[in-house]
Amino acid sequence: MLDIETGYTKTCDGITRREVMRVGALSAFGLTMPGLLKAFAEDKPAAKPKREMACILLWMGGGPSQIDTFDPKPNAPQEVRGPFNAIPTNVAGIQISEHLPNLAKQMDKFSIIRSVTSPDGNHETATHYLLTGYPFSPAIEYPAYGSVIAREGGYQKGLPPYVLMHGLPFNHGYGGYMGATYNPFMIGGDTNDPNFSVRDVVAPNGVDVVRMDRRRLLRDSLDNWQKGKESNKAAQTMDEFTQRAYALITSPAAKKAFHLKDEPAKLREDYGRNNFGQSCLLARRLVEAGVRCVTINMDGWDTHENNFNALKDHRLPYLDKGYATLLRDLQERGMLDSTLVVWMGEFGRTPVINGAAGRDHWAQVFSVCMGGGGVKMGTVVGSSNDRSETPKDRPVRVEDIAATIYRAMGIDGEKEYMSPQERPLKINYDGTPLPELIG
Repeated sequence: MLDIETGYTKTCDGITRREVMRVGALSAFGLTMPGLLKAFAEDKPAAKPKREMACILLWMGGGPSQIDTFDPKPNAPQEVRGPFNAIPTNVAGIQISEHLPNLAKQMDKFSIIRSVTSPDGNHETATHYLLTGYPFSPAIEYPAYGSVIAREGGYQKGLPPYVLMHGLPFNHGYGGYMGATYNPFMIGGDTNDPNFSVRDVVAPNGVDVVRMDRRRLLRDSLDNWQKGKESNKAAQTMDEFTQRAYALITSPAAKKAFHLKDEPAKLREDYGRNNFGQSCLLARRLVEAGVRCVTINMDGWDTHENNFNALKDHRLPYLDKGYATLLRDLQERGMLDSTLVVWMGEFGRTPVINGAAGRDHWAQVFSVCMGGGGVKMGTVVGSSNDRSETPKDRPVRVEDIAATIYRAMGIDGEKEYMSPQERPLKINYDGTPLPELIG
């Protein structure tokens, strides 16, 4: 069911005394960020990359229809093309859906890959595949792009390097085998709500910085005593995560970045006064402040029925304003060249409309968009056949999408990390960066 207020829906798939002491010590600071107490990492973030790049991933949970968004088929039969028309963009020869008029005016700021193909049409496993670049395996959870970017880039200005808004898609998007150190900082709630605030960024009521400092000294004394009594690696490394949490809630940069009310009313209207639009605006503020990667989970694209009304009344208008204004805003601020913006879901939808006026899962061919971050913009890579059933030319694998993201971010996809089983694993699994988009 679609929640009109938030614009989000679901897909069809349906302790020891010592630990108590730690929880109590952290709670005294108001440090309750999800996953903090589980963050027992073996290694630390690497040094900052040479290029200060950022990534914003717009995740369309459920699988958006390629035909009704970025790969229209105006000459196909009615049962394929549907009721939507195609419109020209500001790049000659490229057309997209009529319900994306603002994006049509920003076509010179992103490119469309129309021949992405995958063997996986299942929501959960395909989500893992697209968010990591690795085929799903029940034996190991691979890290999401944001987690790898966080590991390679590290922290700055007290801000978390990887932020994820509106929930983990099918519980994917974590640090995987790398450990909880590289899990995202989670933001929930409706960013368009006048009372929206981000938990774990401010101290509890009545607790000022002076009082937190006193409590930190007490906790440090307890921890130093424990470290003298224990050899447990988890206990030895806990201080690192507490320090990061403390830095977050005392960081002026964090407080400023999360405060959407500082933005002009006109710009907020341009982004769209809805959850997705304001999340795009918050993502821009976060990368501007120093966050390395922001993923926005906009679900509701699993349109097995009532596809066209759901898209034209909710999904496409929200997407059009938020995505288009994000690209324009980044360029106007001189940030587009250093911010990669990726749009994708786990697969596409069937070419033929079903009996419920919907489209079903279709992984044989679908579209992914990329802009900024040094990639070539205003072009189309590959094509689907005249009914959007299969790639017509230039098939692009999911691994190639991952390789292109990492190359744009200045990350060596051939670099290896060690799994908990001491097995070397490449950052990128068998992918090749798309030369049409990036050198």
